[in-house]
Amino acid sequence: MMIVDAQVHIWAASTPERPWPARHEPHRATPITAEELLGEMTKSGISRSVLVPPSFEGDRNDVVIAAAQKYPDKFVAMGRFDPEAPDVIEQIAHLKQTPGLLGMRFTFHRPSMRPLLVEGKMNPVWAAAEKAGVPIMLLAKHPDLHYIDAVAERHPGLRLIIDHLGLNNVKDESGLTEFDKLLALGKRPNVAVKTSCLPQFTSDVYPFKFWHPYLRRVHAAFGPKRMFWGSDLSRLPCPLKDCVTMFTEHMPFFSAEDMEWIMGRGICEWIGWK
Repeated sequence: MMIVDAQVHIWAASTPERPWPARHEPHRATPITAEELLGEMTKSGISRSVLVPPSFEGDRNDVVIAAAQKYPDKFVAMGRFDPEAPDVIEQIAHLKQTPGLLGMRFTFHRPSMRPLLVEGKMNPVWAAAEKAGVPIMLLAKHPDLHYIDAVAERHPGLRLIIDHLGLNNVKDESGLTEFDKLLALGKRPNVAVKTSCLPQFTSDVYPFKFWHPYLRRVHAAFGPKRMFWGSDLSRLPCPLKDCVTMFTEHMPFFSAEDMEWIMGRGICEWIGWK
């Protein structure tokens, strides 16, 4: 079974020549490099990873694109873009001309980004991405997922992925009071979900069985072809291998075929990674 991590951040240090915007603290003091990630993947039995630039670097993609081009059999990138940039529609139209870059990612849980979703300012971006066949990863919290439902309905050819089950900075049941709003998106065949970073969102310990009933509900709503395992390595409170084996060794309720889709085949087919 090929294991593919649906989300990992790598980045470079902030320097005078390449400064970060003064907005957020990094996930850890030292950057995760492509070479460090390759070592972690080897130790954990992971064949490929989808690279996502972290928000604290701003809307830039140089590090992830360079890694994807250097190691094309190991990495692809989902880039960050300013949806209000004057040339964003042109950027989307030509996105796939950049080797290693397969799609886009937006973080609508952030106060600076949420109005773009709520006020409909993303509408030109959705339309352009649908036209260009560019998949989009996004993080939006459960109370805002009805906006995503409306986007998916208006743009049936646009492939969307909800990151981290729609969770951010929550623990256990406190973040799941509106979980049904995520499950409701299962009716949209162009919406998938990442079952990523889950150890971060529970006080439970390995193998994190807290998540079992919720993942069975995700499976019932989306099916195995639209639920993608991922680590979000830089935020994990456990070893990367534990994030893998919590699925592969401790979820017997998923069939072998289910696990093949969940652990790698699904994300590759969804974003067009041959």
